[in-house]
Amino acid sequence: MSDIKVLWVDDEIDLLKPHILFLENKDYKVTTAQSGTEALEEIKKEQFDIVFLDENMPGLTGLETLAEIKEQQANLPVVMITKSEEEYIMEEAIGAKIADYLIKPVNPNQILLSLKKNLDLSRLVSEKTTSSYQQEFRKIAMDMSMINTYQGWSELYQKLVYWELELEDIEDTGMFEILESQKTEANNQFCKFVDKNYRDWFGGDGDAPVMSHTLFKDRVMPQIKTGTPTLLVVIDNLRYDQWKAFEPFLRNSYKKNSEELFYSILPTATQYARNAIFSGLMPSEMEKLHPDYWLNDTEEGGKNMYEKEFLEAQLRRLGLNLNWSYHKISSLKQGKKLVENFKSHKEEDLTVVVYNFVDMLSHSKTEMEVIKELASTDKSYRSLTQSWFKNSPLMEIIQQAAQSGFKLIITTDHGTINVKNPSKVIGDKNTSLNLRYKTGKSLTYEDKDVLAAKDPSAIMLPSINMSSSFIFAKGDLFFAYPNNYNHYVSYYRNTYQHGGVSLEEMIIPFAVLEPK
Repeated sequence: MSDIKVLWVDDEIDLLKPHILFLENKDYKVTTAQSGTEALEEIKKEQFDIVFLDENMPGLTGLETLAEIKEQQANLPVVMITKSEEEYIMEEAIGAKIADYLIKPVNPNQILLSLKKNLDLSRLVSEKTTSSYQQEFRKIAMDMSMINTYQGWSELYQKLVYWELELEDIEDTGMFEILESQKTEANNQFCKFVDKNYRDWFGGDGDAPVMSHTLFKDRVMPQIKTGTPTLLVVIDNLRYDQWKAFEPFLRNSYKKNSEELFYSILPTATQYARNAIFSGLMPSEMEKLHPDYWLNDTEEGGKNMYEKEFLEAQLRRLGLNLNWSYHKISSLKQGKKLVENFKSHKEEDLTVVVYNFVDMLSHSKTEMEVIKELASTDKSYRSLTQSWFKNSPLMEIIQQAAQSGFKLIITTDHGTINVKNPSKVIGDKNTSLNLRYKTGKSLTYEDKDVLAAKDPSAIMLPSINMSSSFIFAKGDLFFAYPNNYNHYVSYYRNTYQHGGVSLEEMIIPFAVLEPK
């Protein structure tokens, strides 16, 4: 690392002393310049590996300096740093082939990530990969700072998962460090996006994605035709990358008609998101319209006991007069029983199967050491899901469905994320228990770590009492109480949890397949 030379150009370079010391401690050799003219002189004197360039400088501007640098050394990576998010500056800089784009104030880790992405990448990408990977990584990094639509985030997440699956067999930890850093940065930006836009999706005026409570009406209903059997499979806790991992096993029986991503509501937890799918309602509406079926976090009893009744009410409300059935599978025995009886459902218009294996897997990962060993990373977690699916009763059910001419819809209620870092929270004894969201009164928490809903009704969630609020953990954080803190943190760190705000939990698959 010691031979990597960085030129940092900023007219207020003295203010960046802590950043420069940080890089020097990591063995980067940093040369500074206070103007574009000075930078061009330095480039003539010395060979640099990368340039950090301030856009807004007196004299030669950043863009003018960039043009001069590229004339002298077309392949020298230049990272533009600016206070401005004006589109024309971005477009000009990108047109001039900058390597990266950072917006002030930058923190040392962003700088380090940019260095790793731009310098280590060519060294770390193995022979199996091509230069297109490198280009795509840089493009993803660029896109990240500019995405401001839910469609944009779905597309970016698809790209991240695509490359993750493409690169998963490369024997190079450095490559994965870059990918992990990029996913972390993507989640940071995504959380800001959700914080800013989520409430507007329930206002009725703005453009909103398909979400848990609109999924059935907007996506499932158009697929159902009387006289043609449809099998709707809701696999609990299924992330997009897990779906992509076992999709190839369906190719002998089914061909894909369409695949898209939709958004889970918050909290990204079964009792909220899955009930919303089956009821076609948000939680505050369920509480109001179906008080007999809805239980709040602090109430005793199973929270997903009435999915069939919720669906029945939704079908009635939508005016759908169907021949249908509902099946919840939470054990191998129940799965095998449905396999045995599946032929009896081929005259139905809609057969709904909720399959709980992935949820059981993520929960047992927390509780069983052997599962912790088997699913310690996203790659091994995918592999375990793949192995289960290939040998499960669900696979047999799907094969039978294909033989009987069923259309197949596969979806989920929410995803899950491997939690790495604790965030302290304090609440009273009635605070909910989930590690990724909390609801209760008088919650004390780290503001920067959460998306807070002080008025739950604004995002259509029920209030347990007058001063109740919700908080959702961002990225890969999990909530921990101060008492018995160290034991709790070591027990739950690196387990798969859901309920909070992340790409993995919120952006989830919906696929329609036709029998071959």
